[in-house]
Amino acid sequence: MVLDLVIIGLAINLGPLHNSAFILLLSTPRGVRKGLAFVLAWLGCLVLVLAAVILLTGGKPPAPRSAPSTAALALKLALGIGMVVYAERKRRRGSRPRRSPKWLSRLDNASLWTAAGLGVVLQPWGLVAAGAATVVQAHLSSIGSYVALFVFCLLATSGLLAMLLYATFRPVEARARLGALRDWTESHQDQAIVTLSLLAGLWLVAKSLYQLV
Repeated sequence: MVLDLVIIGLAINLGPLHNSAFILLLSTPRGVRKGLAFVLAWLGCLVLVLAAVILLTGGKPPAPRSAPSTAALALKLALGIGMVVYAERKRRRGSRPRRSPKWLSRLDNASLWTAAGLGVVLQPWGLVAAGAATVVQAHLSSIGSYVALFVFCLLATSGLLAMLLYATFRPVEARARLGALRDWTESHQDQAIVTLSLLAGLWLVAKSLYQLV
């Protein structure tokens, strides 16, 4: 479970779309407050998903080869195949000139509630679902198990937290450097999406097939 959650958490953390939107949000008026609302909503979603899974399973994995166990593995397999197919289709289309979505230009006037809503909408829900399916199969009987869940949430949020703290304590320097990071992210967005989707998808497919067989 631990290795799966680490890989999924890193893939969530490195997603270019939410990182680019978050950097732009930080550059707006009251950007730090909006960024905090975004992070709290983002983290809250992860915690709620994990809490729902734990309540559903009682912290005990379903019996091997049982219907719930097979369903969880089938979900991970389907998500992995979907990511691989998506990555390959995007790779074949190649990089194209990209225009920023119109809604990004409206972030200057975004409220704290709008910022929080973005933290929910921009979650890479496919990867979050893969993390939830992984937790379904986990035996949460020790402190180490819950530490693994904490590390997963921390990994998935660490990039956002780092940028938020940077913008809070070094606002002038952060504006310039995070702006450069956003430019680089947008210019390499397609490559990043293809790479992350392919690697995460192949891992999920390989691990799910191994456990199913």
